[in-house]
Amino acid sequence: MRKLKNDELGRLTVDEYRRVAKMPVAVVLDNVRSANNVGSVFRTADCLGAEKVVLCGITATPPNKDINKTALGATESVDWQHFATTMEAVAALRAEGYTILSVEQAEGSIALQDFVPAVGQKYALIFGHEVNGVAQEVVDASDGCIEIPQVGTKHSFNISVSAGIVVWEVFRKMKFDVV
Repeated sequence: MRKLKNDELGRLTVDEYRRVAKMPVAVVLDNVRSANNVGSVFRTADCLGAEKVVLCGITATPPNKDINKTALGATESVDWQHFATTMEAVAALRAEGYTILSVEQAEGSIALQDFVPAVGQKYALIFGHEVNGVAQEVVDASDGCIEIPQVGTKHSFNISVSAGIVVWEVFRKMKFDVV
């Protein structure tokens, strides 16, 4: 078995990527404090073809050297917007027809493996602050919560890991393909 070279991967240019259909998912960051986590989320959004990344509150915005360190250019390919508060983002996304889902451990949450995305529905997946998670007022305003089942003593993944797990699972279940 031979590793593929970069020029064998069939990567899209930024212009080509901007023109292809996107998975109907907005990845929302609720006051994420680490710019490195933000960059990782941009890279995941690019790799899986999410429509956009929505940055809220204290979440760092491009251009930012720490975001760039982990995004590896994904801030150029993925659409993004910033809102002063996550509640403003929720209202705007709801007005655009998104179903609002917080990724959080909450009463009545849906285990990720049991979540079935509806055909033709757009989803806003909200990921929270590294210590405090998604703010309670945002959870209250959500249409539901998705929870990643876990064992062990920590019961929390890093936000960029959570985003990778959840966005991949939604991508897989939507059977989405950007090419």
